[in-house]
Amino acid sequence: MTVTTVIIAAVAGLVVGALVVYLIFLVGSKSKYKAVIKEAEAEAEVIKKNKLLEVKEKFLNKKAELEKEVNIRNQKIQQAENRIKQREQQLNQRQEELQRRGKEADAIRENLDNQLQVVEHRKEELEHLQQQERLKLESISGLSADQAKERLVESLKEEAKTDAASYVNEIMEEAKLSANKEAKRIVIQTIQRIATETAIENSVTVFHIENDEMKGRIIGREGRNIRALEAACGVEIVVDDTPEAIVISGFDPLRRETARLALHQLVADGRIHPARIEEVVAKVQKQLEEEIVETGKRTTIDLGVHGLHPDLIRLVGKMKYRSSYGQNLLQHARETANLCGVMAAELGLNPKKAKRAGLLHDIGKVPDEDTDLPHALYGMKIAEKYKEKPDICNAIGAHHDEIEMNTLLAPIVQACDAISGARPGARREIAEAYIKRLNDLEDIAMSYPGVTKTYAIQAGRELRVIVGADKIDDATTEALSGEIAKKIQDEMTYPGQVKITVIREVRSVAVAK
Repeated sequence: MTVTTVIIAAVAGLVVGALVVYLIFLVGSKSKYKAVIKEAEAEAEVIKKNKLLEVKEKFLNKKAELEKEVNIRNQKIQQAENRIKQREQQLNQRQEELQRRGKEADAIRENLDNQLQVVEHRKEELEHLQQQERLKLESISGLSADQAKERLVESLKEEAKTDAASYVNEIMEEAKLSANKEAKRIVIQTIQRIATETAIENSVTVFHIENDEMKGRIIGREGRNIRALEAACGVEIVVDDTPEAIVISGFDPLRRETARLALHQLVADGRIHPARIEEVVAKVQKQLEEEIVETGKRTTIDLGVHGLHPDLIRLVGKMKYRSSYGQNLLQHARETANLCGVMAAELGLNPKKAKRAGLLHDIGKVPDEDTDLPHALYGMKIAEKYKEKPDICNAIGAHHDEIEMNTLLAPIVQACDAISGARPGARREIAEAYIKRLNDLEDIAMSYPGVTKTYAIQAGRELRVIVGADKIDDATTEALSGEIAKKIQDEMTYPGQVKITVIREVRSVAVAK
């Protein structure tokens, strides 16, 4: 055999072997494919059955829910139908009731019409009878009805005038008595309802120290410390043999308080020298300013006075460190404000405005600058500056009669100021100085020719001078008050103001025998 033949035979053998292997593979793959298909069909059948079961279950659940919802809606519809039936029954009953009442009203109306006809008939009969009686009376008296009426009216007029005159006199007398009683009742009740503060005459402050060794440190070398403190505070500091005490003397309570607080801080700190003194005094003055504002705010809140300008609030707080005749000015203002509120309420006026006017009536006594105006007028000027209402300003300016009173608040403030300050015991002075001042006032007035009597009243704030009508004429009387005022101003020292009232009275006396 040749090589070619061998190769061909080998190739043919390979081809035949490959065909046989391919046929065997096809037969095996076909049988395996059929098994896979059968298995897939079985699984698909199972899945199909499960899905059908799930669908049936969901269908049944939905069906049950729908049936339940339908039942609930049917119940609601049934309830609504029942309510509608009940309302229909109620409406039918109301309609029947209205028809019944309508029939009753018609019957009553018919009955009233019949009664009105009877009344009209009776009225016509009565008028006819009255006409007949009037004609009989006119024929008997010889007067017509109009003439008789005129005579009756005239007689009644005269009688009414007489009775009215007597009634008017009685009412006026009763009104005067009632007015006096009512005024006294209001004043007494107002005084009783407001607690008064005790007046304290004070021109010195005592500063207590733990031991007398501190006195030497306060005085300093050659007195430099005490001189620096006096110059910074504007007071006199007395260091004497009084044990454990230093006396601070000065007419201004604010300066005394500044010195007291400065001494307290210096003693507590231990460093006492002129530079430190000036530093502490400046710090204390700032603290006092803050305390003054806080005191003013607290006072306005306590009294219920709102809307004050901040500068007015500061002036109110500043009153705490002022006194008048030994009476603390802030306590006097608070008391006057409370009195004004009570009295205004009793008289049917606005108590808040009255309190406001009472609180501010003496702000002219704590000015920030020197002024020659009386404190009432200066206080009014301050109130006008800070846009207070005209009636408040008038009450402030008129409480010592410097201007005319234009509102009802003014006499209330004046009366309450007198209640708080001028009554006995409200303000203290040294008894001898007080009595001497009153005597000096009366003696000055008595020194003028024509003066018959003098009376110092209102705790020395007013002088009444009575002159003889046969010795002094009206023109001289007017000049006399000015002369007395000038002499008192030149020769006497007194706090506040003194009002001089000259009275010239003419009396004519005759005796019936």
